[in-house]
Amino acid sequence: MNSPPSPSPTRWFKALRRTRTGEPCQKSGPSACSEVLKRARAAFHAGRMAPESFRLAQLEALVRMLMEHECDFVDALDRDLKKPRFETVMSELMVVKNEALHAASNLKKWMEPQRMERSWATAFDDCMVVSEPLGVVLIVGNWTSPVQLCLVPLVGAIAAGNCVIICPSESCSHTAELLHRLLPAYLDNECYHSVLAAGHEVPEIVDLKFDHVFFSGTREDGLKVAQAAARTLARTTLVLSGKNPCYVDRQCDINTTARRISWARFQNAGQSAVAPDYVLCHADARESLVQALRCALQQFYGSEPRESKSFGRQVNEENFSRVREALWRSGKVAVGGQVNEAEKYIAPTVLVDVVESDPIMQQAVFGPVLPILSVQSADEAVAFINSREKPLCVYVYSSNSKVISKLMAETCSGSFCSNDSALQSVMVGLPFGGVGASGLGSYHGRYSFDAFSHKKSCLLRSTRIECVTYLRYPPYEDRNLSLATLASSLSLRSQGWCSIL
Repeated sequence: MNSPPSPSPTRWFKALRRTRTGEPCQKSGPSACSEVLKRARAAFHAGRMAPESFRLAQLEALVRMLMEHECDFVDALDRDLKKPRFETVMSELMVVKNEALHAASNLKKWMEPQRMERSWATAFDDCMVVSEPLGVVLIVGNWTSPVQLCLVPLVGAIAAGNCVIICPSESCSHTAELLHRLLPAYLDNECYHSVLAAGHEVPEIVDLKFDHVFFSGTREDGLKVAQAAARTLARTTLVLSGKNPCYVDRQCDINTTARRISWARFQNAGQSAVAPDYVLCHADARESLVQALRCALQQFYGSEPRESKSFGRQVNEENFSRVREALWRSGKVAVGGQVNEAEKYIAPTVLVDVVESDPIMQQAVFGPVLPILSVQSADEAVAFINSREKPLCVYVYSSNSKVISKLMAETCSGSFCSNDSALQSVMVGLPFGGVGASGLGSYHGRYSFDAFSHKKSCLLRSTRIECVTYLRYPPYEDRNLSLATLASSLSLRSQGWCSIL
C-alpha cells in the first residue's frame, strides 16, 4: 500500500481537539445508537462503501490513525490497565496494522467473483459466487484487548463493504473514549460510527436489528447477545472466553516451555482470552516445570514484579476481587501470591495441587494466576479436556510429534497450537474463532472478509439449449422423465444433463 497522504490542517486540529484529556465522553446508549444506525443504513443503501477505492481509503485512514496517535493509545491503555507500551504496540496496534495492510493488498482479489468450474450442465453458462456486503455491522469489543478486538473485525467489515458501528468495552473507559473521538476524525462519518454503552445495554442495542453482530466476551454475555440477535435473525460471530487447557508432556524443552507459557499467561497481567488458562502437566515433569516457571518469572519481572514496568494491573476492583478470591481458595501457591488491593495488583502466581473442583477451575481466570494439575499421560489429558466444554484454544508442549498429533486429533477446540501460545490467534492467514461453548464463526484476513460478506450464488444462463430443457415443462410425460433420467446417468460424477432441467 502506498504511503498515505498527510491529513489536512483542519482534520489534524479536529483530531487534536477530539483527543484532549480530561474531557470524558457521555454514554450514548441504545437511543443514540438508533439514530446512528439510521444514518449508517442510509449510507449503505446509497452505496457509498461499494467502490474498491473507497474501502482502500478507509483502510489507509485507519492505519494513519494508529500511526499518528500511537502515544495516545499507549497512554489510554496505561491508564486503563497499566499496560506496558511494548505490549500495547505489539499486541494491539501492530496486529491491527498488519490486518489493515494485508486487507488492502488483497482487496481487489477478494472482491472478484469466484467462478465455478463448468460441467456438462453449465457448458454454455457462467456459474459464480459474488461476495456482497451484508449491510450494517455491530462490533462489540472486549476489555482484554480493547483496541485489537474492536479494530481487527472493523478491518474485515470495511474490506467487505459494510457500514459499521463499534461499541468499545466500558471497562477500559479511556481507550473507549479515545476510539470514540478518533474514528470520526479519520473514517467516513456516515458509514462508520462508535457508541459508548454499558455492558447491560448491549443486548438492547443488538435488538435494533443489524445485519451482522460481532461479539467478543464471556459466554454468559455472548448468550444474551446471541438471543437478542436471533430475534431479528441477525448473523453473528461470537468469540467467547473459557478455560484454555495446556498439556505439558514429560518430553519437552522445559525451559522454553516455561518461558512461552509465562509470556502468554502473564502479559496484560493475565487478562487474556487466548492465554493458557490451566496446565495439565505430566507428573514426571511437574517439579521441573514449576522451577522453570519460577526462573522465567524472575527473568521477566525481577524479584519484585510489583515494581516492574513490564507488568500491568487488573482492569477494575471487581475483576481484582474475583481473581483474588479464586486464588486464595484454590490449590497451593508455589510462586507469587502477593496482592495489593489499592493498586489492583496481583503478583504472577503459580498454583500447584489444584483439583478440578477448585474455584479457579470453574471459569476463565482473566488474571495472573496459572493453576497446574498433574496427569499421568497424554491419554488422561485428552480425557480431561474432552470432559469439559470445547475451549477457544488448546495448547500442547512436547518434543514428541505423536503426542502433538494425538492432542490435535482427539480434542475439539476453536484453535490449536503446539510448543507456543496465543500466536495462532493473531495470524492474518489463519481463521480464529470458537466452537460450541467457545463461540461461532471465525475472522482474520480473508476469513474476516468472508465473515462480513454474503456469498451470493449466481447462474448466468444461455437460451441455446432449449431443445433439451423443454423436457422439464408440463404437461409431464413418462417419456420425458425417462429421457431426463437417462441423461443424468450419462455422467458418473453426477454432473449429467438432468442438472439443467
